[in-house]
Amino acid sequence: MIGSRSLRTALTALPLAGALGLGLVAPAAAEPPGIPDPATAQAELGELTVAPEGSMDGYSRDEFPHWSSGPDNCNTRESVLKRDGDGVEVGSDCYPTAGSWYSPFDGETWSQPSDVDIDHIVPLAAAWRSGAAEWTRDQREAFANDLEGPQLIAVTDNVNQSKGDQTPAEWMPSRTEYHCTYASMWVGTKHKYDLTITDAEKSALESALATC
Repeated sequence: MIGSRSLRTALTALPLAGALGLGLVAPAAAEPPGIPDPATAQAELGELTVAPEGSMDGYSRDEFPHWSSGPDNCNTRESVLKRDGDGVEVGSDCYPTAGSWYSPFDGETWSQPSDVDIDHIVPLAAAWRSGAAEWTRDQREAFANDLEGPQLIAVTDNVNQSKGDQTPAEWMPSRTEYHCTYASMWVGTKHKYDLTITDAEKSALESALATC
């Protein structure tokens, strides 16, 4: 399995290899559609409403139905795995039978889809606290299965689990070079769905966008 201890050692050595002129680089990560460029993200961040987080009263992941079935016999998770993977082959049920997935959050690569989670860039609970509690169930389903914006991405499963429902004020990807893209995705999603942000969240996003 790619992602074993040996690969972790190799990936850890990548910065040193680059410094020595060996020409090794990390794999290119597939990117979701609709990521705003840094200038657009800065402008959209300024348009977001700053407000305290709302209550978690009534929240359940069941309020955001996922993963929905698509017209190509693939559900949303399977569609993202196909989109974000390299050399992905699928069976008649659309479940991957081959391929690899590079996680831009931590720089790991995996060959088993079970080692990969589909991250909601803006977590469902975070969306609930910033406006989605007022949406209809259909609106929340559209948000949780959005394949047209920068809301869904394939990443290492335990990294996604460690993120939980935290905002950029509490959690950012371990790869600092990805902070610009991550912040742009977060802002693009919150802007698209007219979700609010907190003061701390805005400050963290401004800091991340300053690295672009």
